Amino acid sequence: MRGQDLSTPYYLIDEARLASNMEKIARLRELSGAKVLLALKCFAAWSVFDKMAPFMDGTTSSSLHEVRLGQEKFGGETHAYCVAWADDEVSAAARRADKIIFNSIAQFERFKRKTRKASVGLRLNPRISASDFELADPAQPFSRLGEWDPKKVEAVVDRLSGFTLHYNCDNAEFDLFDEQLFLVEKRFGALFSKVEWVSLGGGVLFTGEGYPLEKFARRLKAFSEKHDVCVYLEPGEAAITDAATLEVTVLDLLNNGKDLAIVDASVEAHMLDLLIYGTSARMSPDQGPHHYRICGRSCLAGDVFGEFDFPAPLKVGDRLSILDAAGYSMVKKNWFNGMKMPAIAIRAKDGTIRVVREFTYREYVKSLS
Repeated sequence: MRGQDLSTPYYLIDEARLASNMEKIARLRELSGAKVLLALKCFAAWSVFDKMAPFMDGTTSSSLHEVRLGQEKFGGETHAYCVAWADDEVSAAARRADKIIFNSIAQFERFKRKTRKASVGLRLNPRISASDFELADPAQPFSRLGEWDPKKVEAVVDRLSGFTLHYNCDNAEFDLFDEQLFLVEKRFGALFSKVEWVSLGGGVLFTGEGYPLEKFARRLKAFSEKHDVCVYLEPGEAAITDAATLEVTVLDLLNNGKDLAIVDASVEAHMLDLLIYGTSARMSPDQGPHHYRICGRSCLAGDVFGEFDFPAPLKVGDRLSILDAAGYSMVKKNWFNGMKMPAIAIRAKDGTIRVVREFTYREYVKSLS
């Protein structure tokens, strides 16, 4: 099937671009000895898990549903983390997980007896962050994310198997990663040698163009050897960067001081992170003399994908491709305004496209009561 034969909107996952990221992950694993887990909170389109699992070691989760999805659909190691486990979730998570990670010492003490044979970890908060957004900064004042006092952690370390840290966010700079990891070691290094594994979390964009992958690998290997631990990474965006687009169609054109084009998708419903963080989408093409503001069709006044340049004037019926639509999009899509939910399609390496999921009025009705 060709793309022009599909009804928009739809998310289009590109197997060739996904494979490029997987090859870099495989290279990093080979050079560093680190294990790499897919962060399901970012990307959970299980129809392409078979293209990813051979290059990764498993999944990491933020909820019981994600634990189950990772175990059933991805395989490999299953890590179960949650900011706060409920009483009726811990045993179920521990049955499915290889490792269960608690956010606080209080939850660890409360639920340790329910973890059965799972390896038990604790989240640490190093009180530093690479995030430019306070909303996403785990080290913000009064953060609820992890334990920050080494003395408190020391009291329970003999009953732990490992630690998890999450403090990077869209960090594309190796020097910043290196500098902050040094600070992490300074704060918690004495504890690392007392456990079996340390996860350095996600947020490091090591599959990006020009990233010094070999230098990154050497740093991870040195960390592992220094503290005698197995190192884990938990990439989300790094695993699926530029691996999908949101394909849309222009429905209307108007000028209210600027040329506006309204498309058959919505920022709030289909690429929510753009709205949350006040950032612009990326578009292809984005070059030429004709400038347009590309708008979503929900009733939200600020439903705007961004402003872009085109080589020719837009027309009703034109197809547009919104780039980098894999991460934190499909996992956050919603039924706001009852709008048509984008289908999910996959473009194979030979260029053929197949639809793997469509959403109908029935799903909309079932999502409500």
